[in-house]
Formats: sequence, C-alpha cells, structure tokens
Amino acid sequence: MEDSIFEPYLAMKAIFKKDRDILRPSYIPENLPHRERQIKQLASILAMALRGERPSNVLIFGKTGTGKTATVKYLQKEVEKAKKWSRVDYLYMNCEVTDTQYSVLQNLGNRFIEDFDERIPFTGWPTERVYNMLREKLDEERRVVVVVLDEIDKLIYKSGDDVLYHLTRINEDLKKAKVSILGISNDLKFTEFLDPRVRSRLSDEKMVFPPYNAEELKDILGQRADLAFDDDVIDESVTSLCAALAAQEHGDARRALDLLRVAAEIAERNNENKITDRHVLRAKNQLELDCVIEAVKSLPTQSKLILLGIIMNEEMGATRMTTGDVYSMYKQLCRRTGMSILTQRRITDLISELDMLGLVSARVKSFGRGGRTKEIQSSVPALETRRVLERDELLSNVKNFRLKFQTTLI
Repeated sequence: MEDSIFEPYLAMKAIFKKDRDILRPSYIPENLPHRERQIKQLASILAMALRGERPSNVLIFGKTGTGKTATVKYLQKEVEKAKKWSRVDYLYMNCEVTDTQYSVLQNLGNRFIEDFDERIPFTGWPTERVYNMLREKLDEERRVVVVVLDEIDKLIYKSGDDVLYHLTRINEDLKKAKVSILGISNDLKFTEFLDPRVRSRLSDEKMVFPPYNAEELKDILGQRADLAFDDDVIDESVTSLCAALAAQEHGDARRALDLLRVAAEIAERNNENKITDRHVLRAKNQLELDCVIEAVKSLPTQSKLILLGIIMNEEMGATRMTTGDVYSMYKQLCRRTGMSILTQRRITDLISELDMLGLVSARVKSFGRGGRTKEIQSSVPALETRRVLERDELLSNVKNFRLKFQTTLI
C-alpha cells in the first residue's frame, strides 16, 4: 500500500505539549496579565447586572492587540459562573461579520427563540417587524441582557446608526427585561458620525486600553509559552525577541503571539526540538509576506495592473520609473487584458493609494524649472507578488507577456 504524502509529517514529534490554539489571540487564559485594572473597572460596571439592574452603556477604545476583546470575553466567562444566582444574558457579536441593522437585530432575536420554526429569517422581514419580535422575546421574563458589539465602528460606517438607535431606546419599550450595550472599537473618531441622541445614550462610560510595552508582552508570551511548551523546548531569548518586535508595532499582543506560534511551527516542520531566535526571524519574514499577499489579493483590478506593470518593468531593469513610464506600461497591459484605460490623473491617484498601503514607494522629485515628477519603485517581493497577481482570472492574459520597454531618463 502506497504511503500517504502526509505520513512523514505526522510521524514527527510535536513541539506543542498541548493545543497550539493556546498561542492564538482567540484563546482566553485563566488570567489576563496587565489588564487587571481594566477588568476590575468593567466588573464594577457589570456587577449591577448581577443585581438585576441595568448597567451603564460602555464604549471601549484601543488599538489592535491591546486586549479589548480578550478582556470582554474573560468577563463573559465570569458572568456565566455567576448565572446560578442571577439572570444575565451576555451576548457577543462581531460587527465585521454581522454588519447590517437587519442582521444584528435578527441575530439577537434568534438567541431568545428556541423553536426553529419561529426563528427570524436571514432576510425578507421589514426591520420594524424584526425589532418587535426581538422586543417581545426579550420581555418574556425578567433579565438583564448585555449586548457586546465588537468592531462597532465597522457597523456604523457600513450601515449607519439606526441599529444603535433601536438598541439604545429599546429599554423604553421593555417592561421586564433591561438591555445594556458594550461597544468595542479601534477608531476613536467613529462617534463623530453618530446622531447626537444616539451618542449621548451610548457613551455613558468610556474606557481606553493602552498598548502593551515590551516587558508586558514578554509576560503575556511567558504565560502562554508555559502552557504550550515543555520547559526545555524554547530558548529564554525567544519571548523577549517576539515581545520586542511586536512592541515596535504599537504593542500588538496578537502580533507577538503570532510570531511565537509561527516560530514554533517552523521549528516543528523542520523536525527541530528547540525554538530559537532564528525561527522567530523566519516567522517575522513569513508573517510580513502573508500581509503583503493579503493586501495584494484585495486590490481592485486596475490597481493590480499598475502594480504588475511596475514589477514587470523592474524585472527588465528599470529600477526607478516616472508616472509617465508607469502609465505607458499600464496602457499596454489594459490592451492585453481588455480592460478600459483610465486617465493619467486617475492612475496617479491609484499610485498614491498603493504608496499608502506600502506596496510601492512613490517619492516626488523636483527638476527646478523642469517641473516635478514621482520616482516609483515596488516595495514588495517581486516573485511572490507576481504569482499572486497572475492568479487573478482577469489578468491571466498577461502571463509571459513582455512589455515594450521605454523609460524616461532621470
């Protein structure tokens, strides 16, 4: 019987002593280092719910990886423990996924409907009917409902503040139940887009989570490493290096955890028994490449054409191009793919957007009386990026295509 291609990898000794999800941001440990103050502050607010009273609405702000979601989910576990002496429903919702007024109200309503046949459908009902069903189900018994809206700014930017208007005024329509909202956002300014009535009701209390420093990140990684690995598996310097690299990027704990997890997986794949700084640096390169690939995949087709043209020109020896050079090769690619040709002014705007994403470098160079132009060059790994771009069906015709090369002397 032929051996499976996976057999050599399955036979390797696992470097993780427990579930590797311990090193993922979604894992909630028994205690959260360096978030004790924020936990106590939120617990003091939510304690009212355990007494049957409605807590204040709370908005939590902070950059990515500062422990906002972990803290809120940690408190959810604590509320679940306290359910034996009080009726509190703690409902978590990610608004990056549930991002419309209808879907939020439908999702909440169905949490209180046990009969599958009575459930609110994914679409088709008037919003007012969905709201009325939610209100009726909530008010069937005495309870306090804490609704956690993670990434609340995504909901507002996509669908407006109508759903928050409904949820902040729902207590006026309830007789038995009480509802409190806990919003989480990376964007401090999103409240500026809210109706003043919604803003005043929603912002009873605000909390800001500061970024972690390198020492705090090292403590977090040390806690997770103790859970994930045996004592002799990881070099002492590894957690310090992961923490230092993540602290450079706004103290992002998710970044630090990803670095440690990917470093461990690289060591495991190579059948090595110890995680070292070398694995961390390889993990850093791997994660950065993944970020570039995801950014490139999500580009509009016209921007992909521009980036592909820049890379193709560089492969032919043009290390620096002007906007005119880029526009010339862009038109060739448009004719090849059958795409409509945009104006040079619009292409200049798209180059600026690629520059902001860090995919190209576009520096303005002055020629005195001769005017100014941009010097453009790519800022991404050429081979991997070109492979990603050529996987796009709309760009399949440019594979193995050679540009008619013409460049401006600078």
